Amino acid sequence: MLLVCFGFSAPGQKYILERSSVIFFSAGAIEDIRAENIKTSSIFNVSTGEVVFLVPISDFEFEKELMKEHFNEKYLETVKFPKAIFQGKFLNIKSDQVGEQVMKASGKLTIHGVTKEVNFAGTIDIKPNRIIARSKFTIRLEDYKIKIPQLVWQNIAEEVEVTVEFYYKPQ
Repeated sequence: MLLVCFGFSAPGQKYILERSSVIFFSAGAIEDIRAENIKTSSIFNVSTGEVVFLVPISDFEFEKELMKEHFNEKYLETVKFPKAIFQGKFLNIKSDQVGEQVMKASGKLTIHGVTKEVNFAGTIDIKPNRIIARSKFTIRLEDYKIKIPQLVWQNIAEEVEVTVEFYYKPQ
């Protein structure tokens, strides 16, 4: 699906995800909620900066199984909206410069069936045969029409911190 959504033409400039971590954290008055997903798919064209990644929502792992069940059934409705997708560009990258660089990402983020233009900061570390992209940003649940039931509003923050770490290798 990534290849269909996102065509690349520059040979040797395509990088695919070797491993990943997408973590979200919600600070609640009663209980913090943290989940991690290591099953993300992504393609990155280092020469153009174009990137796309897909996060299968039901693959987030929680400390408690009941949290995962509520997350998938009540909040993110994963049967109806099975994945989050980012399609955009990593900006300000010097692809010929080895080492860590500050970068910005800009594009469209789709969560819960809602697509928004987003911009966030991060770093990109270019190494021989590996690129590591990292970012931490905040998502407002309301922006993506994710409703918090009145009964649990103290447990779930209106804004969720997302931390991503992607390790790319040449395709």
